Amino acid sequence: MFKKYTQIPLIARILIGIVIGALLGIIFPSWTWIDVLGKLFIGALKGIAPVLVFLVIMAAISGYEKGAENHFGTIIVLYLSATFLSAVAAVGASYLFPIKLVLTKGTAAQSSGAPESLGQIISDLLTTAVSNPVHAIINGDYLAILFWAVLLGVALQAVSKTTRTVVNDLSGMIGKVAGWIIQLAPFGIIGLIHESLVSAGLKGLVRYGQLILLLVGTMVFVYLVVYAIMVWFVTRQNPFPLVFWTLKVSGIPAFFTRSSAVNIPINLEACKDLGLNEKSYGVSIPLGGSANSGGAAITISVMTLAAAHTLGIQFSFLLALLLCFLTAISATGASGIAGGSLLLIPMACNLFGISNDIAMEIVGIGFVIGVIQDSVETAVNSASDLLFTAAAEYGDLRKAGKPINIKEAVKKANAAKYF
Repeated sequence: MFKKYTQIPLIARILIGIVIGALLGIIFPSWTWIDVLGKLFIGALKGIAPVLVFLVIMAAISGYEKGAENHFGTIIVLYLSATFLSAVAAVGASYLFPIKLVLTKGTAAQSSGAPESLGQIISDLLTTAVSNPVHAIINGDYLAILFWAVLLGVALQAVSKTTRTVVNDLSGMIGKVAGWIIQLAPFGIIGLIHESLVSAGLKGLVRYGQLILLLVGTMVFVYLVVYAIMVWFVTRQNPFPLVFWTLKVSGIPAFFTRSSAVNIPINLEACKDLGLNEKSYGVSIPLGGSANSGGAAITISVMTLAAAHTLGIQFSFLLALLLCFLTAISATGASGIAGGSLLLIPMACNLFGISNDIAMEIVGIGFVIGVIQDSVETAVNSASDLLFTAAAEYGDLRKAGKPINIKEAVKKANAAKYF
């Protein structure tokens, strides 16, 4: 039965789950037991994701070969540039469309003179990166997971091939378990949709409609315009076949799982279908699941500036630019699980002298709109991991005089099988 179930394309099953969840939420709002499906799904994602990222990155780094065509340099430049440019776009959008929120604590809680604490914020990020690896896996601290996975992966290069094989097998085993959880996503989505309709309803989202539109609009603009220009600059080809394909095969599943980390197996399979170099995408995809966070940078910037506009804080272009650097740095440490970027808002708010009380209220608003905001953010983050991994390889091959036709590569990937 499970084999027949998995033969139905995942996207089709997800769409069916949405319809069933919406109908149950409207017709049977009292059936709260359905919500357990969503809680089990999210709990499973939170449980497996840190272990998956740790083992996949460690295994990939341990198999690194010097001199191999891995395109790491181009990929890292694209990841960092995308995160920073996303923050810049978010600041620009907030300037053009300032949003004011209704805060229960008013403006009295505003504090002053916090820009000098930027050093403390960066210090906290660095301290987090070297925290206990076991503690990091338990709590989902992805910056620390990334740091220790890379370090242990490099150390594994000096041990026996048998040990490296064991680590690779463990990575494959966890990846398979994550794949099983993803296959059950439609059942979790039924519970999540039912719970969202019953608890918040459409009225809960309409209240923050302008904020949602600004966040989603900025993310869409960044992916379809900013990222597309970056891909064109690297490959010198029409980027849109690859842009739309990555949204379809990676962005849609990530939208519903709301986890870049758990979406790693889907991206790895998509890279294989594109015919990319496994030594390259085996590292860049799990790395991107933790470090490529353009969507998170947008969320942090927009929410922080919404708080500043609400409190009437005047800020200079220089301070806004500083915010872009801060969000680009902090977004790298954003959790690969739903809502991770929201917990970084207080750090950015501190830059504008906004008190923690106000900042946490902004975080609360983020969780209210998270059913849309976090889903779109995760779709942008995950799909761009795949997009930039492919673009980096195609760009490097172009420079080497071995160009690949992007449109034909996408056709060969047989995108239709994902539906």
